[in-house]
Amino acid sequence: MAKMQLIATSAFGIEAVTARELKMLGYDDQFVENGKVTFHGDLDAICRTNIWLRTADRILIKMGEFKALTFDELFEGTKALPWDEWLPEDAFFPVEGKSVNSKLASVPDCQAIVKKAIVEKMKKRYKREIFEETGARYRVEVSLLKDLATITIDTSGAGLHKRGYRKLVGEAPLKETLACAMLLISRWHWDRVLIDPFCGTGTIPIEAAMIGLNMAPGLKREFSSEAWGNIGIERWKRAREEANDLIIHDRELRITGYDIDEKAISMARYHAANAGVEKYIHLQRMDMENVSSKYKYGFFICNPPYGERIGERKAVEQLYRKMGKVFNKFDTWSYYVITSHQEFEKFFGRKADKKRKLYNGKIMCNYYQFFGPPPPKNKEQLT
Repeated sequence: MAKMQLIATSAFGIEAVTARELKMLGYDDQFVENGKVTFHGDLDAICRTNIWLRTADRILIKMGEFKALTFDELFEGTKALPWDEWLPEDAFFPVEGKSVNSKLASVPDCQAIVKKAIVEKMKKRYKREIFEETGARYRVEVSLLKDLATITIDTSGAGLHKRGYRKLVGEAPLKETLACAMLLISRWHWDRVLIDPFCGTGTIPIEAAMIGLNMAPGLKREFSSEAWGNIGIERWKRAREEANDLIIHDRELRITGYDIDEKAISMARYHAANAGVEKYIHLQRMDMENVSSKYKYGFFICNPPYGERIGERKAVEQLYRKMGKVFNKFDTWSYYVITSHQEFEKFFGRKADKKRKLYNGKIMCNYYQFFGPPPPKNKEQLT
């Protein structure tokens, strides 16, 4: 099959990071919009991007895009798309939808119209009237934005943040995709020291270790399109073998995660073992005020409490004051902090060199970036 249009969806604010990842994989022909990056790729690209992308939410096949001001236009536009090239006779193809600033505002009606149009196209292809939908899952989505209908098929299944290693969930878990975005925005490199003083169940240290080892995040999970006949098991097998071969096992990483909650640290150790990185990171129960390091240069990257709940705000503001005093002792380090608290800098005691709007789930946050001086080129001077 020739190249097709694919879409890597992502959280608002990290689209450029996802685009950079795609370029690193060799997919340069791309277009970045709010919440997604459209790019061109072949069937191998479906496997490789699902397995390798760290910050994307899903990989979608873009079946088509057209103006739809009426239900007739939506029906005919959908029916004209090449469903017979993708859906087998027994395909299970649920249709989901969304509509923003469009005349066709009824999502259930739009879903029903798209479903009907696909069935009509399949009737011609398979010469039958009824489809039992007992086979592989092809989740179709109709997205209407300002009367422009975009029809896609999801290749991922569960969201790409579900790497497969996190079985236990603590309070307010940070999505793996957002943790990776924070790491990639910081430009942290595997040979640099990294400390997360609020590591919780371990997401930032674990994702950092996977980056440091060049370990593909989707290597240990399954994707819905693995069951699709037109992609094939062998293609997925080759993509996984490639990813396995590219893991760099002999790197020495200096990644540490601390948390005051012993239960969270226990879960972090469990998750690190599941991810296969437990020997590359150090996890320990410790109050943030007691954090120290023998290294002169390094990174703090963290997701401290936000104080979103009633009664927590004062305690969180006091915590930020303590963070400022502790971090200030590491005057040659760089700090990267995500929080929804709009006055973080006031309590931290320092204006960020740069800040970036990111979303932790539905919570609008700022990613505060404080840049330390570059380390000397002579590694002996790093300690």
